[in-house]
Amino acid sequence: MSEAPTTVSLRTKGRLMSASEIERTLVRLAHEIVEKSSGCQDLVLVGIRRRGVPLAERLAKLISVIEKTPVETGVLDIQFYRDDLSTADVRPIVTPGSIGCDIVGKDVVLCDDVLYTGRTIRAALDALFDHGRPRRVQLAVLIDRGHRELPIEATYVGKHVPTSSREIIEVKFQEVDRDEQVLLVERAD
Repeated sequence: MSEAPTTVSLRTKGRLMSASEIERTLVRLAHEIVEKSSGCQDLVLVGIRRRGVPLAERLAKLISVIEKTPVETGVLDIQFYRDDLSTADVRPIVTPGSIGCDIVGKDVVLCDDVLYTGRTIRAALDALFDHGRPRRVQLAVLIDRGHRELPIEATYVGKHVPTSSREIIEVKFQEVDRDEQVLLVERAD
């Protein structure tokens, strides 16, 4: 007899960012990236699949407008690089897919929606270096919520949001969710 999967009940505590606040934040981040990178020559923005992808694409478009030159983007799938996969079963065979751009010798900005424990970024770095050796790697996140388990720090942060371990940040992008906002929710168990 199999058990029914348990669902976690979530309660919305508040909206942290509206669509217009997200857009303003991305404009600021794009300017920071241009300033710190001294332009966009050899710059590549790589989004961590799922919500890091629209973040990278939007930032690249904004930087392209600022610098009047196209900026390459890529997509990084870290599914099989996670260190929190089950170790009871056989480890999956990793076959790296194309990220869609060349990163060798480039300045790469990894993009993700939320920085929390740092484990996603550690996995992303492993996956990224399987595709080549960039000159420099930086990290851009929309939300940094703290609670690091690994010594990882974002170079570019849209907003710092201190949270408890019961709270969750939900980033919703039009491209993925058909909605545009950042919510603070809490487990209601």
